[in-house]
Amino acid sequence: MTTIGEVAARYARVAVRNIGTEFPHATQQVVRWPGAASRPRELHPAFHGAYDWHSCVHMHWLAVRLLSDQPGEVNPEQIRGTLDCTLTARAIEAEAAHLRSFPAFERPYGWAWAVALAAACERCPDPAARPWAAALRPLTDTIEELALGWLDRAVAPVRHGVHTNTAFALALLHESGTALGRDRLVATIGKRAADWYGDDRDYPASWEPSGQDFLSPALCEADLMRRVLPAEQFPGWLTGFLPGLDDGRPRALFTPAQVNDANDGHQAHLYGLNLSRAWQFRLLAAALPATDPRVGPLRESAARHLDASLPHVTGKGFVSDHWLATFAFLALTA
Repeated sequence: MTTIGEVAARYARVAVRNIGTEFPHATQQVVRWPGAASRPRELHPAFHGAYDWHSCVHMHWLAVRLLSDQPGEVNPEQIRGTLDCTLTARAIEAEAAHLRSFPAFERPYGWAWAVALAAACERCPDPAARPWAAALRPLTDTIEELALGWLDRAVAPVRHGVHTNTAFALALLHESGTALGRDRLVATIGKRAADWYGDDRDYPASWEPSGQDFLSPALCEADLMRRVLPAEQFPGWLTGFLPGLDDGRPRALFTPAQVNDANDGHQAHLYGLNLSRAWQFRLLAAALPATDPRVGPLRESAARHLDASLPHVTGKGFVSDHWLATFAFLALTA
């Protein structure tokens, strides 16, 4: 089986290259007046590469995690030099100001990755990460404030399999918020998760996937509840939510998605679906008692999903290269 050490150098090169690639770029900017800034680098002095804001953020996260976890397999100087130019106090304050001006921008997916990046910098043992961590704190402050307001006003979660999936973002925010000591944010996520998902039963996971999913709504929800429920309560909740896991059911959830056209950016999301499923299958298996009959099928399915998508993480063109390595890292290190 592939290990992260075997691919670390390649993924680090991809991350650095993506961070520095300003075009092509899919901007999500709302233009409010004639002559408003429109070039990615003007709008986003830190996160203008990798095709879109959230991908650039999680490519930064990937670079920091590889520097932390695989320093002997990557080129540390290349990563340091790249992030020294983007994760500056001035650039990050501009990013925070943009979020304050456009409070729905990148909600919640990009927010979650930005806080994950902050947490990764805080824990990175490389001295170069200390100024990056310091620069990112105001951005985390802004996102925490925005997220608390959003969670207070939201009427229901988003349950589909792309960027605005609520459970995926809340799981990342919960993990990173815990690491950063953002106790109010973590407590609010726990309450919202219980309110929105605590009574869910018999989830129709046989309907998955949709044709452009890169997340499994079923597994995102299960992973979030794994994080917020007491450990002794989670196995029972999972039984009610996804009955049949011990027998590899529903089959659709355990069957890797197939991509027929890797040049179709939306269909290529399915490569990421296989990787995010593998990541979450592994996390769910680790959260269950070793003797639980679901552990074996979950781990076996994780391996199948990894095999289906790992060969396609790089080399399929920018439509895939700008983001897939992050999800491969998650799956390989779960």
